[in-house]
Amino acid sequence: MTDKELVLKAIDAMKNSYSPYSNFKVGAALLTENGTVYTGCNIENVAFSPTVCAERVAFFKAISENEKSFLKIAVVGGKNGIISSSTPPCGVCRQVMREFCSDDFEILIVRENENYDKVLLKDLLPHSFKPEILAK
Repeated sequence: MTDKELVLKAIDAMKNSYSPYSNFKVGAALLTENGTVYTGCNIENVAFSPTVCAERVAFFKAISENEKSFLKIAVVGGKNGIISSSTPPCGVCRQVMREFCSDDFEILIVRENENYDKVLLKDLLPHSFKPEILAK
């Protein structure tokens, strides 16, 4: 799957966002090593702390299906579903990514339409708390 195809899947996933409080819709498309794509959208809650980001929805869907080998994720967002600027993963999502992905895991951050920046997890979360730390 090409990066552009993954970005288009994230844009499509954004349509399913449940975001009545912020009206900020986010979609994600997560590519596994075997070529399967898991999508996610943000799901808000009036109490806010139960809110879940699109990236974590995609990861948790994949993990619940016993997928644990990931290549890259595309993330897109915008007020009222209109993509107007980059929507990088929040800190919690970055930590979830680090739990299941290597430093060279690719994150495609859509800035407008189908244009995106490609960054590595190690650049978004330097000096991360890694599972290997607890093994020492």
